[in-house]
Amino acid sequence: MTAGPTTIETGVGVVCDQLRHVYHLEDDEVLALDDVDLTVRGGESVALLGPSGSGKSTLLMLMAGLLRPTSGRLFLGADDMTRMTERELLDLRSQRIGVVAQGSGRNLLPYGSAEDNVRFAQRGVRGSRRGELPEPPELLRSLGLGDLAGRVAGRLSGGEQQRLAVAVAMASAPGLLLADEPTSQLDRDSAAQVIGLLRTANTDFGTTVIVVTHDQAVGKAFGRTVTIRDGKVGAEGHDGEDYLVVGRDGSVQLPPDLLDALPPGTLARAVRTEAGVEIRRADVERG
Repeated sequence: MTAGPTTIETGVGVVCDQLRHVYHLEDDEVLALDDVDLTVRGGESVALLGPSGSGKSTLLMLMAGLLRPTSGRLFLGADDMTRMTERELLDLRSQRIGVVAQGSGRNLLPYGSAEDNVRFAQRGVRGSRRGELPEPPELLRSLGLGDLAGRVAGRLSGGEQQRLAVAVAMASAPGLLLADEPTSQLDRDSAAQVIGLLRTANTDFGTTVIVVTHDQAVGKAFGRTVTIRDGKVGAEGHDGEDYLVVGRDGSVQLPPDLLDALPPGTLARAVRTEAGVEIRRADVERG
């Protein structure tokens, strides 16, 4: 696969500072995110892992500017998204953020060709920057999708539609690409192709890629994993190793593979050693 065209904006970083989000229902309030602190460096590829209802998709929607947090701040590069107007957020999404929504049909014009879909996605880019974007056939070729250019999107297979959705999200040469459960409802081979395309967006185009998934195997395909559980950042994974994350308030969430050894309610001690700190289960009877 050939390298992609030079991006107009290289991978842009994201900083979440004590983000909190509450959904206000008719007779109740649901806390979806609870003081989330997270930094994603420009050019990283990160998978947000967690079960349904953990808050990971809410976090992605905040990063996309589709929701506003109840409190806290969210930065895209040097820009504070929490202080932007709706118009400024719309411009941000059309020019600097690419989004692959869950379900390929939500990302595409079903009666247009693949080339039409990419061209339509570029319409929101204004000024001189528009002229710097790659032509749709060029972008599709650079992503290994040149054979789809003239085909009608609604007649493509599920895997082909999802790969086209990634290309459409890359149409404006964004600094940040967000994907919500991009491999759901795909067979293994199609899922692998979509993952490969997201990795290409990161490695060949330099785009920062953040993916939401509940699948541990999908998460391992990206450079870093961040576990979201009960609205909080839990463990992080780097190079196949899981690490604890200590919250600003001193709270600690364990990696999933340790929950059976230290289930909720377990008493444990944090012991300072020459090598650092060890967490040891306490042998104490609770009366």
